[in-house]
Amino acid sequence: MPLSEYEQRVLEQMEQQLTSDDPKLVNTFQGRGDRTVRRWLLTGAGALAGLTVLVIGAATSQPVVGVLGFVAMFVSVVLAFSPPRRRGPSGAVGQDGAVHPRSGKRRTAAPSEGFIARFEKRWDRRRDDQGR
Repeated sequence: MPLSEYEQRVLEQMEQQLTSDDPKLVNTFQGRGDRTVRRWLLTGAGALAGLTVLVIGAATSQPVVGVLGFVAMFVSVVLAFSPPRRRGPSGAVGQDGAVHPRSGKRRTAAPSEGFIARFEKRWDRRRDDQGR
């Protein structure tokens, strides 16, 4: 059942509103493509090749070849299940909703107290809360 003109206009307005309100979310949903299929195929081929080398190493009683096959298989599986790296410029979303590229400099964090000091403060807060 096709949408009426009114429904299409409302849908377009909602899309424009979402794009202006949260461009980061829109970029996230638009970023997937045929790269994922190619990634799965390459990592699957790598895992299969690693398994083949592992079996060959075991059949010929050469542990070094078997270990190399296992490492290749393990790396392929880890790459298959790790999130893909983003390409292109990464940036921060400003107050105006536009994505601004980050500068090469990283902000230095404000000097914070050490782990032990934070731990002691938490301990004191818990002890004070239990005493009440």
